[in-house]
Amino acid sequence: MKRVWMVWTCVGLLVATLILVGVAAAQTPSPTSVAAGGKLYDKWWKAVPDVKEPVGDHPLWATQTTNKRKGLDTWRCKECHGWDYKGKDGAYGSGSHKTGFPGVMAAQAKSLDQIKASLKGATNPKHNFSSALDDAALTSLATFVKSGLVDLSTAIDAKAKKPVKADAARGKQLAVVCTACHGPDGKKLNFGKPDDPEYVGTVANENPWEFLHKVRVGQPGSDPPMLTGVELGWSLQDVLDILAYSQTLPEK
Repeated sequence: MKRVWMVWTCVGLLVATLILVGVAAAQTPSPTSVAAGGKLYDKWWKAVPDVKEPVGDHPLWATQTTNKRKGLDTWRCKECHGWDYKGKDGAYGSGSHKTGFPGVMAAQAKSLDQIKASLKGATNPKHNFSSALDDAALTSLATFVKSGLVDLSTAIDAKAKKPVKADAARGKQLAVVCTACHGPDGKKLNFGKPDDPEYVGTVANENPWEFLHKVRVGQPGSDPPMLTGVELGWSLQDVLDILAYSQTLPEK
């Protein structure tokens, strides 16, 4: 009888474990969804096919006076909340990008539904994106905010704009997959203008937070679609190593 009880106890524990594993798997967002949301955070009208560009300034833009940008820039999540996701408490706490708006790191403590509700204007009617983005897009954006943000405060030396701890040689090995599009020197694609070029090395040195964001989740609207670190399974240390290597590439 004791043996039977032990067998059924083991079976019960196994079933409970499988259920917990299944629940955890169901709650873990797919890397594809995280990457999609990250591109929306960057420039959502470029990330979703057939979405019209917004017109005028974002309704919340008039509540700040320090950032003088107009039009499309005002609709980018990153313009208010920063590439480091810390808003007024991060790299955008000063300079021409300063708005005084908070970051989004604290939103990770909220549920996915709560974040989606905020994107639909629940906490502020002027922060309503539901007229421009469908439910699938809002879910991806909320997923990125909930599960895709990384705290870079100890990973990047803000004054030097350098990774605190990184291996450039290892980064060069990982970045082999990037050379097909960007070239071995990072100059195959020019993100800027002919008379004011911007290459991989330029972004890596001038804005390491933007660089890390794009390496992790990609560039919205790129053709072919950019490979993303989250889908390749790269860790934060992996992309920091790639940053260290990319900062050795030519800026002009």
